[in-house]
Amino acid sequence: MKLLLKRVARKPGYTIGKLFMDGEYFCDTLEDTDRLDEGMSLDEIKKLKQPGQTAIPEGKYKVIVNVSPKFKRLLPRLQNVPGFEGVLIHRGNTAKDTAGCILVGQNKKVGMVLNSTYYEERLVELLKHDDNISIEIV
Repeated sequence: MKLLLKRVARKPGYTIGKLFMDGEYFCDTLEDTDRLDEGMSLDEIKKLKQPGQTAIPEGKYKVIVNVSPKFKRLLPRLQNVPGFEGVLIHRGNTAKDTAGCILVGQNKKVGMVLNSTYYEERLVELLKHDDNISIEIV
């Protein structure tokens, strides 16, 4: 499965995106502030990253689905994200819920995603038996 996350609105305090699965629109996303560029060195990322308030760098990442120790349920986990650990795709409503992760839902309210539990559960169901998942963030 190929996921594509297109960041479409970079606002102070949050970033809104559109998530596609194999070319088909799936849902909206919410991330922290986008302040890192693709190809930055680890040192550059460490200088600009504000823990819990910074979206991961654009790029292509392998994704696995496993049980999150924090949330105690199956969730998509991005692998080898420079300067970040434990980056998940999960439910939540505001940038306060992200901590560097990607939230899924519907962007029907400014700075928020709604119906995120539905989209998280649907995403996990579609991905949990796939061993070849990647996400490209642009």
